[in-house]
Amino acid sequence: MDKKKVIVGMSGGVDSSVAAHLLLEQGYDVSGVTMMVWQEDDPYAESEGSCCGLSAVEDARRVAYTLGIPYHVLNFRREFRHDVMEYFVREYEAGRTPNPCIACNRHVKWESLLRRSMELGADYIATGHYARVTQLENGRWTLRTADGDGSTAAGGFPKKDQTYALVGLTQDQLAHTLMPVGLYTKEQIRRIAKEQGLPVADKADSEDICFVPDGDYASFIEGFTGRPSKPGHFVDEEGHVLGTHKGIIHYTVGQRRGLGISAGSRIFVKELRPGTNEVVLSGNDALFSRTLRVSDISFMGIEDLKHGEKMRVFAKIRYNHRGASAIIERIGRDEILCTFDAAQRAVTPGQAAVFYLEDYIACGGTIQ
Repeated sequence: MDKKKVIVGMSGGVDSSVAAHLLLEQGYDVSGVTMMVWQEDDPYAESEGSCCGLSAVEDARRVAYTLGIPYHVLNFRREFRHDVMEYFVREYEAGRTPNPCIACNRHVKWESLLRRSMELGADYIATGHYARVTQLENGRWTLRTADGDGSTAAGGFPKKDQTYALVGLTQDQLAHTLMPVGLYTKEQIRRIAKEQGLPVADKADSEDICFVPDGDYASFIEGFTGRPSKPGHFVDEEGHVLGTHKGIIHYTVGQRRGLGISAGSRIFVKELRPGTNEVVLSGNDALFSRTLRVSDISFMGIEDLKHGEKMRVFAKIRYNHRGASAIIERIGRDEILCTFDAAQRAVTPGQAAVFYLEDYIACGGTIQ
């Protein structure tokens, strides 16, 4: 029987490198691919050590040589610019705080890579994400939380669980995806890399957005668009002017630092109003909310949620959110209302809300 062919997306990091090794051990016919997504004429794109920088290609190539597998570099610059960078800019200018990694996973690392891989005769693509692809009894494909320490969603997410950032994946994409590191802890993955003599065993993780390595989102957006930020008013919840802000792209809900406003107590960004170019400031208590609405719904472990139907879930509203118990209800064609048992801080439009049943994703969407 022929070996199943797998193309591994290799970022030059330890996780995807060990993923390739584990699949070789399992008997797959493995090839490595690095996705070229930076723009050669873009001064913001290259970040030494990032998952998308030029150094990633060299690290991935060395790993592929060590493992004895074929290796290729594929050009996804156009897709990345359109589906990730332009989306990132549009969302910030609209007063929302996007998660570009979710967009990249959905449109580039899966949609584009899977299509290209299938054209090359692959049966699967694979990544080094800490998550577990599984098919439920109802036939639906979904992602279970990483199993390295045996935690489940309701009991606390494993430290390296990455299911949140993968909520946009489709059923077809999941059916053709392998994630072999989801059964391990980071420490175990590094140990395996050292045992196998992989040259990236001690390489640091990339934490920043690859095309904004210094974290200065506003400067990136100004440089990308060629448009300077437009100053406007800081206002309180009653609309009283408190001062002048640098432009709404400089701020996000819950932000306290860098406001440049003197006040008798601590103040935070509560809301961004692009229509009037206002940034609303408040005390910390006003940042808590029990409800949120999501659209752009992605169904994973469940096929649908009928209008008016309710479901108890464990909800996560940002990557590093601990998660909280809630009830979701379908209230529109592409809208779900989420009501938490206890109010949550700094619910942020543009971020994803991901809803779990036990340890797997039921569905999710974008916070409105």
